Amino acid sequence: MHVAIIEDDPAIARAVATALRERGHTCRCIDSGSEAMANDAVLAADLVVLDSMLPGAGGLDVLRTARAAGVRTPVIMLTAKGMLSDKLAGFEAGCDDYLVKPFSIDELLARVEVLHRRAADRPGPELAAGDLRLNLAAKRVAVANREVDLTPTELSILELLIRYRGQVVTRKMLCEHVWGFDWDGPTNVIEVHITRLRAKLDKGRDRSCIQTVRGRGYALANS
Repeated sequence: MHVAIIEDDPAIARAVATALRERGHTCRCIDSGSEAMANDAVLAADLVVLDSMLPGAGGLDVLRTARAAGVRTPVIMLTAKGMLSDKLAGFEAGCDDYLVKPFSIDELLARVEVLHRRAADRPGPELAAGDLRLNLAAKRVAVANREVDLTPTELSILELLIRYRGQVVTRKMLCEHVWGFDWDGPTNVIEVHITRLRAKLDKGRDRSCIQTVRGRGYALANS
């Protein structure tokens, strides 16, 4: 499961991301509401841990915007605002759960797992972009009904590209998605995996389904 952690406190974001990765989930940390909205972070995740007080747009604004657009991604509000009126505002905005700071990591993980199980019961665990199909449960990829055998790293890269279809995905975003929080190593390692991924996906195509955006990263081609 891919989790978006929208939290401006780096210590909390790091602790939550570390705990989730130890459980086998992938994470992306975002530290402002405006960035979360610009990158469709709620849409691009399987589950969201969302602070209410964020720079830029507030957490409730992020949530309301996503729900108004029809996004059903499960959201856990993680916030210091613990008044009943605050909780009611969170649920009215569309959150699925509400946890007040300070909190127990174990309790957060338990709540994540509950929402994960509920989401797993929903039909259609598949991402699609044009003729690309990625079945998240089976870890299978098909291009125009042709099944393609990908490595776990290639699957992870393709998953992020599909989730952010229509947007540029930077090399740093890909590194953090594949290998972990706050990637500060070389990002050119991604180029090797992109080259291999293209070779597998582009058979029979006139042009690559993965575009290089010079100086920025990669994006799925419109198809």
